[in-house]
Amino acid sequence: MANEDTREAEQAARGHVAQLAFGNMVVQTLRAATRLKVFDLIGDEERTAAEVAGAAGAQPQAMNRLLRALAGLGLLTERAPGSFAATPAGTLLDTGRPDSMTALVSMLTDPEILRPWELLEQGIRTGAGTFETVFGKDFFSYIKERPELSAQFNAAMSQGSAATAAALPHAFDFGRFTKVTDVGGGDGTLLTAVLRAHPALSGVVYDSEEGLAQAPEKLREHDLTSRCTLVAGDFFKSVPKGSDVYLIKSVLHDWSDDLAATILSNCREVLPPDGRVLIVDPVLPEVVDPRTAGLTYLSDLHMLVGAGGRERTRKDFEELCGRAGLTILSVRPIDEAYGFGLIEAKAA
Repeated sequence: MANEDTREAEQAARGHVAQLAFGNMVVQTLRAATRLKVFDLIGDEERTAAEVAGAAGAQPQAMNRLLRALAGLGLLTERAPGSFAATPAGTLLDTGRPDSMTALVSMLTDPEILRPWELLEQGIRTGAGTFETVFGKDFFSYIKERPELSAQFNAAMSQGSAATAAALPHAFDFGRFTKVTDVGGGDGTLLTAVLRAHPALSGVVYDSEEGLAQAPEKLREHDLTSRCTLVAGDFFKSVPKGSDVYLIKSVLHDWSDDLAATILSNCREVLPPDGRVLIVDPVLPEVVDPRTAGLTYLSDLHMLVGAGGRERTRKDFEELCGRAGLTILSVRPIDEAYGFGLIEAKAA
């Protein structure tokens, strides 16, 4: 029995390593499926590979092979030979759904985003980001010159904020305050959710001109143009005065400790005595627990190859806030699927 258990354990270990080694093939499979709009074409129905191929302008046998691979990945189910339906996970790649994750997948599987990963070893050796090595400029300067990629990034960030946007308005007592500035707030997805849940609040979405490109439409969609102002600027230089809450989601992890401390210091400079800084970022445990948020550690490496940023533990955030003249009051989970925490800080 012991020998049999050992063999099973060895087989499981080998299978695990092989599965990881196939990871890049999974990425390319997802990218092909989203670009061919496979999940849009299947929708809520059961479709044959031939039907999907015809609608996508693809070769039927090759499409059948793609759909079977997607079934093997748990995104489709093959109900009869050559006939497929989407699983609950697969439906999230239908662009027609309000909770679609297609933009996020498109962004993370984009060849321009993946190329710096080819230099990960170099990044580990030097501790420096590799995006600039590949493209000659930092990520945000690069997408600024490419409106299509910038729009794709903004859409991905909006989709990536959906779960937090659903939870945040009820995870913090916004009713004690009057005005919220979302620093690096993109299209306003997060602040929109907060303002809709708290009608007495007003707000400011603060970002670069490129980051704000889709924000006017978002505010009009939710009838918030009278309660929310859009301000373009550079958070490394300053943030707008006049709010008593400064919200920062998925921004600090993009940057080195020095640059992240600069952003927080700029928030501290305009923070009123009873104001709050709310940081929403992944919060790593002090020791890796493989049962929770393993993707967070891949995100940590993604931050490294991108702009030299990093994910942080609570201790890291305490040190970062301390450098900026802030003290942390609480840290609590807000989106456990991605390891996001809500960090409440005030003036030290």
